Amino acid sequence: MAARFSTDRDPWAWCALLACAFLALCWWHLAIPSKIYFDEIHYVVAARKMLQGLRVNAEHPMLGKTIIAFAIEHLGDRPIAWRIPSALFGAFGLFAFSRLVWFASGSARATLIATVLVATDFAWFIQSRIAMLDMFMACFGMIALWQFVAAVRLPDQARGRLALGGLFAGLALGSKWSIAPALVLPGLVFLIWRARYGPRLLTYSRAAPVPGISLLEAGVWLGLVPLAVYWLTYWPAFHWAVNPANPWDPVGWHQTMLKLQDSVVKPHPYRSYWYQWVGNWRAVWYLYQPIDGAQRGIVLIGNPFTMLAGLPALAWALWAGLRRKRRDALGFAALYLVSLLFWALSSKPVQFYYHYLLPGTFLMACLALALDEVWQRRDRWRWLGPAALAVSAGMFLYFYPIISAGKLCCGKPSFAQWMWLRSWR
Repeated sequence: MAARFSTDRDPWAWCALLACAFLALCWWHLAIPSKIYFDEIHYVVAARKMLQGLRVNAEHPMLGKTIIAFAIEHLGDRPIAWRIPSALFGAFGLFAFSRLVWFASGSARATLIATVLVATDFAWFIQSRIAMLDMFMACFGMIALWQFVAAVRLPDQARGRLALGGLFAGLALGSKWSIAPALVLPGLVFLIWRARYGPRLLTYSRAAPVPGISLLEAGVWLGLVPLAVYWLTYWPAFHWAVNPANPWDPVGWHQTMLKLQDSVVKPHPYRSYWYQWVGNWRAVWYLYQPIDGAQRGIVLIGNPFTMLAGLPALAWALWAGLRRKRRDALGFAALYLVSLLFWALSSKPVQFYYHYLLPGTFLMACLALALDEVWQRRDRWRWLGPAALAVSAGMFLYFYPIISAGKLCCGKPSFAQWMWLRSWR
């Protein structure tokens, strides 16, 4: 965290306003396309079968599918009902991300910049408009990280914040495993910080990162609580009508889940690798066909400006963290690296650009901190801050038709104007 922190300039109201504007934009034509598309085929069908007490899509945790099933049960089995949960969680997840940046940096300007950058990075918007698991995982994960960092900033609230963080960490894991590396970091930092106290490291509590909380207690909030909540998210699986999961054999469930995930080896035209995500040169086409009275398309790529501008910002964040003791910058750089390393080392044979959702989000935080640093300078480079925001928003507006299933005016070949790279086709 940055050295000084005050709640006087907390931009929470502006962050909430940005999140509401983002939700309104997601809601616009949310029911288009009016049929299942891309990976909705897995999760909507799974939610329908869950309502019948049947086992399906057992390679992923249960919570995200349970939320979609709840929406179908109460709002009807129709496209807008499938997607409303992702839109709501996407908007609140954006707000939670803004709170994370605020408590980490203590800078209102950096917080607002980061919120705008994530809202316009394409991936957060696209995943907030499709019935997949990613936004549940991302929203719960951002809340958990927000609470962990707030516990450091506000020691008098630490116990409650850590308890909430543990709760939401378990919910995030119960939605999708991709968040796991990011959730390990707070506990690892706690352990490293207290290791200097030798034999007393487990019980000594009068020290950073959270005075008043011993390592032993932190292990409860950051370890046992998330695992217990994660176990509870499988409750529907314990009651499947056919072949229910054994509540007392979590090792067995996970062996089966890993086996199912590793069994998908059939080549896919949009398969990609982690280093292609970093360079933003491999897209995923979610939709491209005549539907709902027009030619429409949805292509998942990152914002061509911010995803590349974020890379030098990442280098700056590492330098500032290590040389200038900017712990906010170092923290977001670490979150980016561990989230990306998870996929670089993963045995999952077929991966896609949407797995870059979390690393890309943390990259936007690094970029925001770098832009805030430039913005504070009183020299000729100060204009780069507002200019970067304008370019990011401009890119979003330009690509909006092809990331929102909008009407494309020129028929079947109309996608070509956005295909700046051959690898995006």
